[in-house]
Amino acid sequence: MPANVLPEIYRPSRRTVYELPLYACPVSAGFPSPAEDYLEGKLDLNQYLIKHPAATFFVRVTGDSMIGAGIHAGDILIVDRSLEPRDGKVVIAVVNGELLVKRLRMEKQKIYLASENSDYPPLVITDLMDFEVWGVVTNVIHPL
Repeated sequence: MPANVLPEIYRPSRRTVYELPLYACPVSAGFPSPAEDYLEGKLDLNQYLIKHPAATFFVRVTGDSMIGAGIHAGDILIVDRSLEPRDGKVVIAVVNGELLVKRLRMEKQKIYLASENSDYPPLVITDLMDFEVWGVVTNVIHPL
């Protein structure tokens, strides 16, 4: 793994718990405002977003090859290494030392990594490539 990739990988921390209000009322484009009557409880984002803390890491996205999947440059991906990489899942893979986010496709004994942007062709994985799936993307943190 190239040393310049490692600083962009982060591990979740359970040391700080922020339980924020979670309102049960739906959010509309109109005027309604949340009232205490609609308070469903507290939401801890660690519990909501991270199912397997010991197997989870964060990674920051560069590039635009996955914009069709709602993944943009600057987004932070939550990646779970304990989940099985299956056909159609968005994964973090290492191909010949390069860390990639792509949609995993497996069909007829062939594995390839597909982009969600027509400007980028799929990458067919061959026996000559050093290939490993690091984990399955479970969530995207996307700033507005």
